[in-house]
Amino acid sequence: MSQLNKYKRYTITSALPYANGPLHIGHLAGAYLPADIFVRYLRLMKKDVVYICGSDEHGAAITIKAKKENTTPKAIIDKYHNQIKESFEEFGISFDIYHRTSSDIHHDLSQEFFLNLYEKGEFVEKFTDQYYDQEYDQFLADRYITGTCPVCSYDRAYGDQCENCGTSLNPTDLITPISTLSGQPPVLKPTKHWYLPLDKYQPWLEQWIDTKEGEWKVNVFGQCRSWLKSGLQPRSMTRDLDWGIDVPLAEAKGKKLYVWMDAPIGYISATKQWAIDNNKDWQLYWKKQANTEDDSCLMHFIGKDNIVFHCIIFPAILKAHGDYILPQNVPANEFLNLEGDKLSTSRNHAVWLHEYLEEFPGKQDELRYVLTSILPETSDSEFTWKDYQARVNNELVAILGNYVNRVMILMHKYYNGKVETTGEPVSLTNGALNDELGGYYDELGKNLESYRFRAAMQNVMDIARMGNRYLTEQEPWKTIKSDPESAKTALHNNLVLIGHLATCLQPFLPGTADKIFGMLNVPPVAFDQEIEFANGHQLNPAALLFAKVEDDVIEAQMQKLADKKQSSLAAQKPVVAPAKENISFDDFVKMDIRTGTILTAEKVAKTKKLLKLTIDTGIDERTIVSGIAEHYEPENIIGQQVSILVNLEPREIKGIMSQGMILMAENAEGKLCFVSPTNAFNDGSVVR
Repeated sequence: MSQLNKYKRYTITSALPYANGPLHIGHLAGAYLPADIFVRYLRLMKKDVVYICGSDEHGAAITIKAKKENTTPKAIIDKYHNQIKESFEEFGISFDIYHRTSSDIHHDLSQEFFLNLYEKGEFVEKFTDQYYDQEYDQFLADRYITGTCPVCSYDRAYGDQCENCGTSLNPTDLITPISTLSGQPPVLKPTKHWYLPLDKYQPWLEQWIDTKEGEWKVNVFGQCRSWLKSGLQPRSMTRDLDWGIDVPLAEAKGKKLYVWMDAPIGYISATKQWAIDNNKDWQLYWKKQANTEDDSCLMHFIGKDNIVFHCIIFPAILKAHGDYILPQNVPANEFLNLEGDKLSTSRNHAVWLHEYLEEFPGKQDELRYVLTSILPETSDSEFTWKDYQARVNNELVAILGNYVNRVMILMHKYYNGKVETTGEPVSLTNGALNDELGGYYDELGKNLESYRFRAAMQNVMDIARMGNRYLTEQEPWKTIKSDPESAKTALHNNLVLIGHLATCLQPFLPGTADKIFGMLNVPPVAFDQEIEFANGHQLNPAALLFAKVEDDVIEAQMQKLADKKQSSLAAQKPVVAPAKENISFDDFVKMDIRTGTILTAEKVAKTKKLLKLTIDTGIDERTIVSGIAEHYEPENIIGQQVSILVNLEPREIKGIMSQGMILMAENAEGKLCFVSPTNAFNDGSVVR
């Protein structure tokens, strides 16, 4: 029995895409195509379902993009919201509403949520040291800070998350943090914020998530358990930003709601707008009902980088509020890679959806099929253009398209496209076929309801394979003369199979399903309906469903990726500081630079950056205070040869007399390294 009968209605969400850039195929494979397949299936099962999405238009990512493009956040969100919305529509993602978090209804609801929790005393108010850019005179949002990830050592991790390993971070977790505004290391400065005490909710979250074992995907459940095992900490729900939703407190002037508080609430505000537009009651889809059997089933389709927000933080917010249902499932997907490398928006290593739609007009279902066949359901998967070509040519063209085309051509050749029968409408008369078809339907339903969309897609293709096999076995083109009734029966059976094929294709390849229904000259039907071909029913002409993808098309796409990669590498050429004003040779020769060796090293008390070093200069042993503590551990640099400016006038630093300066190289990211001889040299050797 279908598990779908447990609920009266379904609220399905896909992650809100940031309105700071276009969509790529990784986004589709992660959060949108799986949800669309599932929603279309629910509708075919005649379920009450609303499918919600919209643009996430707040947060530092938007302002960073605006600064890069020398424009305003409003201009950025308007540009990309429209582009994303149009791409979704053209690709066929069937949202009931695609909303935006810049709307008044969303701002009002987000502030209501905050005030509800604030008035209940759910927040912890505290001053903390947060990173501040002195050059730009502002606190830095998480995404304005990059540095080295403490988990995987990726050197371009953001202050809220490492995109390489997926670890959620706080800015202070980063090693060698750098402001993306000025390119300089930020300083810590106290500021007040409102924190949601996730540690308070940990016992409840553990109990609730334990009930999902065996029901949630293993990758989702495992990540949640890992987070809980590490111990939850209070999370700030406000930020020092100039773009976003105002914190609705007089004492919080200039502060905005944390985007990960306001973005999930966007699902609810979008549902409210949809309800207004369609004369519905939005609360039925989100709030607990007096009769618990009347509750909706809430499901979030996301990528794995959003698991913690949808499975821990947002449920904690909903629990704190108290009036809302919790997600029954969060069938998150892993990452889709591209041609042996990670998809990367910053490096332009992506297949962009709007470009695909322009360059492959009318081929939405080809991409839907390929992506569905390789969905990263429990582990990362990979898209390659060669695989795209092979799947389209060898499966869509050779199996699905060929089968439908053969049957339709034969029906027109022998019967002028008209069904000739007596009595009851045409039905599947072959018992073995009927049993096999029933088995595919059973497997299809189980796989769809278990979010195994790859397997479900193959169930549908197996119906086409079965039809091809049956048509080849029956050979109606031969029996049409020797046994015309047998030929007619075989072709009628194939018509019925094609009708079932069109029915089952609807969640996956909706455009193709519509084309088949059009050729059959029947309206689309739900999963529990049979297509009837009565006597005299006229079929429409046969038409090719798919065309082969030629080698030159694939080669052009691969070359395009290679060109973009080359351009990206050129664009990532390190930024070099401009040269200083010229000095005279006499000025240069005044500097006495020698090689030396570090003998001892220790941290200077009550400082983060300073090390006290004893150095053998070849002339003497002297003390030098150097600001390299954030780059080197003291014990790791004993014996390191360095270059020293030995005739720098001594000065007192933190009560220590420093007698010289170590020469260091510094790159645009603020990383330091020693200027050292490439081979061992005598201490005291002159650097000329």
